[in-house]
Amino acid sequence: MRLAKRAGEKPSLWKKIRDVALTDVGVLVRGLDEGSLEKIEETLLGADFGVPATMRLVDVVESLSRGGKIRTEQQFLETVEREIVAILSEGRADTALVHAAEAPTVYLMVGVNGVGKTTTIGKLAHRLKRDGKRVLLAAGDTFRAGAIDQLRVWAERVGVEFVGAQPGADPASVAFDAIDAAYARRSDVVIIDTAGRLHTQDDLMTELEKIGRVIDRRLPGAPHETLLVLDATVGQNAVAQARTFGRALPITGLVLAKLDSTARGGIVVALKQEFDLPVKLVGTGEGIDALTTFDPQQFAKDVLET
Repeated sequence: MRLAKRAGEKPSLWKKIRDVALTDVGVLVRGLDEGSLEKIEETLLGADFGVPATMRLVDVVESLSRGGKIRTEQQFLETVEREIVAILSEGRADTALVHAAEAPTVYLMVGVNGVGKTTTIGKLAHRLKRDGKRVLLAAGDTFRAGAIDQLRVWAERVGVEFVGAQPGADPASVAFDAIDAAYARRSDVVIIDTAGRLHTQDDLMTELEKIGRVIDRRLPGAPHETLLVLDATVGQNAVAQARTFGRALPITGLVLAKLDSTARGGIVVALKQEFDLPVKLVGTGEGIDALTTFDPQQFAKDVLET
């Protein structure tokens, strides 16, 4: 999950931290002062780490610095990197997708408009098929005929099964029928698309709750994963999205679309610290294979140094 730095991008986060905190070579020997710590805090907040994660990182740096355990620039970098990994590895930290003991496994995909959800579903279907799974895609976004067609095209491109409906059909009924079809066609995995909706649209969030109830009624224990797809470039708005979608459904993990740069990567840490939501998958480009399992250690290096 190595993330590339785009040409012309701003200096890395680590360079920013180093420039504001290490004003001279003796700073680390003397211990970071309040001014340096405040500047580190501002830099992390500016990189979308959020308040809880930022305060935790600053507290760790302050404690180790004053205890004389950070003496070199490399030790400083390793301390910040190690604590980011610790945040991402605590609590619910399994990045592997859940698979039901008996087929079919059901994944419900949710997110706001324009986040790249349908494209992510296509990439996920390709990944699962490559791993030997028999996949069925269900077009639960019945508000737009274009969304149904788009998912059908993805199913044809990847070579997997497809269940659609007429525009305006009840999305919960589509989900119910898709699970029936999965049994009939012996599918291993059902991926159910849903209409993109703003997290402020209460009526559509209520509809999402209904979809979840109907899926569980048809197959108790499903959906086995409810994945919130987020645009990795939206920063703190992702926190509001996670909070609201989490009220409608028990979100089990995150998929970060468009994470082909770490310019706003701190949001990954913010979401984990605040909601204990593991990142399961990361979209790193436009290609059909550009969907990878999230790697906390590699991410910590990337978000600081890329």
